[in-house]
Amino acid sequence: MVNTLTVGSNPDSCLQSKLRYAYFPGCVAQGACRELHLSTTSLAAALGIELIELKKASCCGSGTFKEESQLLEDSVNARNIALAEELQLPLLTHCSTCQGVIGQVDDRLKSAQQENPLYLAEVNDLLTGQGCSPYKGSTEVKHLLWALVGDYGLEELQKKVTRSLSGLKCAAFYGCYLLRGQKQLPFDDPINPQSMENVFRVLGAEPVYYQGRTQCCGWPLASYATEQSFKMAGGHIQTAIAAGADCLVTPCPLCHLNLDSRQPEVEKVIGSKLGLPVLHLPQLICLALGISPDQLGLSKHIVSVQPLLNKLGIS
Repeated sequence: MVNTLTVGSNPDSCLQSKLRYAYFPGCVAQGACRELHLSTTSLAAALGIELIELKKASCCGSGTFKEESQLLEDSVNARNIALAEELQLPLLTHCSTCQGVIGQVDDRLKSAQQENPLYLAEVNDLLTGQGCSPYKGSTEVKHLLWALVGDYGLEELQKKVTRSLSGLKCAAFYGCYLLRGQKQLPFDDPINPQSMENVFRVLGAEPVYYQGRTQCCGWPLASYATEQSFKMAGGHIQTAIAAGADCLVTPCPLCHLNLDSRQPEVEKVIGSKLGLPVLHLPQLICLALGISPDQLGLSKHIVSVQPLLNKLGIS
């Protein structure tokens, strides 16, 4: 049996037992935001965390499967969770949307074990009928942020910093799913979260608070209400700039797409120049750990991060 750390473990226990996770990279991090996968694996290597990629995992559906069928969403993601259960490891994702969807399914099916066993049996019949392992409810679904805060520990993370981000003003963009996708939120307050800001502090950066940091980026509207989506994204970026931010930092690749990749289009819709760099959370941490920007895929961003690198004295 694999020994793993769980929520509520001793803060020093990461020194005694190597952290291991069943890594669920998701779709976007291996496609449009390949740099998120690169920076996550770089971060794990630097911190001595072992990631075992779930290569047979499927897309979580990003909340769209349940529009067709709740059973579809639950069955697809019960299978994803069951893959992690086979390894006797927590399922780790670096995507807030994946965390919200898969975590919510995990909550629902764990409740079904007591409250609706017939429904759980229906889900598991679909899995075993396709030769998959059944869902047992024996593990956790954990975002990278929660793993860093709850398992690895901020004090230990601070010890790994070799390049202080002093002078850098970072604005967190939590988005929706990470904070409100599940019934219970570990380590933080869904209304006024502080986890990302606490990470910034141990890296030497200054957190910037602004209206919109816990709101929707607008991505879910982009396919059918593009102008409204871009106005939402633009409003968040403008308020972060007004608050003095040098960059936005997000734990969600879909938020990154709307805030970074589409920022030039957003500028046209709102009629204002923005130019605010947007980093994935593991990219920011890796910079503080002394990892090369080239290794983190920073050149893949639409909005140049060079002003940040210049401010930090990174060539």
